[in-house]
Amino acid sequence: MRPSWDEYFMELVELIKTRSTCLRRQVGALIVRDRLILATGYNGAPAGCQHCVDIGCMREQMGIPSGQRHELCRAIHAEQNAIVQAATSGISIGGGTLYCTHQPCVLCAKMVINAGIRRIVYRGEYPDELSLRLLEEAGVERTILV
Repeated sequence: MRPSWDEYFMELVELIKTRSTCLRRQVGALIVRDRLILATGYNGAPAGCQHCVDIGCMREQMGIPSGQRHELCRAIHAEQNAIVQAATSGISIGGGTLYCTHQPCVLCAKMVINAGIRRIVYRGEYPDELSLRLLEEAGVERTILV
């Protein structure tokens, strides 16, 4: 059976996440507008920096639970990478849809809102209630695929 557009783009996100270098959670992101792929991203260390798969996970070593102390992590999140990729390529993502393997954290949610993304589609939950409140307040539509 032919997949819906949401299912199609979510399958691509599953492939994108395989590039992740995070030891805890592989996350992929894809930004689309008018069924046209604008940018992709996965979570991993910034360009030119060592990856956790090579040197270990600082958060794991410090016992930091998921969803807390985002600043204590080598990785840039998949959503952030996709937004930055679009920006460095001069691609406007306003009015677009973000497809992501997981619910964005509060840091990514704030970037999504200010980038003008109007809709987020994701599968996995993330322990961040403030993220959901901000997205709702800003009128960003959320779709959870099962």
